[in-house]
Amino acid sequence: MKASLAVFNSIINTLLEDEKSNHVAQFVPSEELFDRIDLDLRDEPISMDSLKEVLQDVVLKAPRTATPAFFNQLFGGRNDKAILGDLLAVLLNNSMYTYKAAGPMIGVEKVVLRKVNDIIGWDENAGGTFASGGSMTNFMGMLMARDAKDQTVKHSGVSSKMIVYTSAQSHYSTPKNAAFSGIGRDQVRNVPVDDQGCMSITALEEMIQKDITAGDTPTLINATAGTTVLGAFDHVDSIADIAHKYNIWLHVDGAYCGSVIFSKKYSSLLKGLHKVDSFSLNAHKMMGTPLTCSLLMVKNKKHLHDSFSNDANYLYQTDHDEFNLGKTSLQCGRRNDALKFWTLWKSVGSRGLEAMVDKQFSLADIARDYVRSHPDYQDYSIDNSISVCFNYKGIPARDLCTQLYEHSKLLVGYGTFNEDEFVRLVTINANNDKDIILDFFKTLESFVSNNTSIFKTGVFQEK
Repeated sequence: MKASLAVFNSIINTLLEDEKSNHVAQFVPSEELFDRIDLDLRDEPISMDSLKEVLQDVVLKAPRTATPAFFNQLFGGRNDKAILGDLLAVLLNNSMYTYKAAGPMIGVEKVVLRKVNDIIGWDENAGGTFASGGSMTNFMGMLMARDAKDQTVKHSGVSSKMIVYTSAQSHYSTPKNAAFSGIGRDQVRNVPVDDQGCMSITALEEMIQKDITAGDTPTLINATAGTTVLGAFDHVDSIADIAHKYNIWLHVDGAYCGSVIFSKKYSSLLKGLHKVDSFSLNAHKMMGTPLTCSLLMVKNKKHLHDSFSNDANYLYQTDHDEFNLGKTSLQCGRRNDALKFWTLWKSVGSRGLEAMVDKQFSLADIARDYVRSHPDYQDYSIDNSISVCFNYKGIPARDLCTQLYEHSKLLVGYGTFNEDEFVRLVTINANNDKDIILDFFKTLESFVSNNTSIFKTGVFQEK
């Protein structure tokens, strides 16, 4: 183990040093991947020196998600305290299904979940669990909604036409989860959004009434806290009133921006959260913990037991169910994702988490102000979002993003809304500062200026 850790330290030190001058890894085209990197698996072992050489080659050519040039996905950055917790979790290799197998780590998870429930404003009946990503927490929310609506489904299967309502701008996992749950993709209603990307309250209620008239069973409303493209927040307070009126489970997908609950300034974007039935957030996004760290919170923990508990005498042999977390999880074997978030939270305190959230919104404001004050840019952004959407000099967004990537300049993605396609810059890395945001635009502009021949620059039109 000591020898392997020495190799690890050597490779990481090399990576950190290289990142100082190369914010984007050397681009390796997918069609050349297996020719340029030795990934083959052979019958005979290789020496530690050879293994180190190959590992270092793989690491140095991997996309760099923690540098000042990564704005591509809804995560980024590198928090040393969270990494410390994750490394310890890997070395300990506890599985979180029983107290016997995880011991104090069960307490770590329970404390994190209880604290989040307190922030939401839920009482001691609330509960939660960790899962392997936002798609999974959304799936679990849908299963609880299904089972709460019809308790026979767990044994007899879905026999009625259950309906799910979600924003037309919501995460792509919703129709997939409807298929997995037996509800069916065709029973997902994509509710129109307003010009800010928020679910239309009027359209939602009209759809519900229409389905009730048709004899169908409205089962779940999936609201979004931070849509994937614009970063918009659905109006949870108003949606909750409709959910209560028609007795429909309300889940809030806060995978992207649910962490605003930690900020006094921005928690109002989730006004009414205490009224919902379940809520998810990804600490590996706004909180900057290593992937994955997804929390599913539920107002009444009995629904976790009702949907996911199953006896297993070979597994649950000691301790009370409150400390055997496999009884409230979709998974059996489950890695310890709580320790990295707990280590971060313990080290910086709740005020530190708040500062991280506020910093990301501040960086987004800096980026939006830059876009809106420079005539070569066309702005598609909304306020109070950490997604900054724009086009530059009429260049097609996908062309610009692809060329920046293939020339190892910047990693940034693009999105669409109302048939407009644009660059989407996300300021989710709280380690960044104003100079890094401004340098992003400087790099982009310089690259375009030096490579005019590769772009088909269109006529720029004011929005």
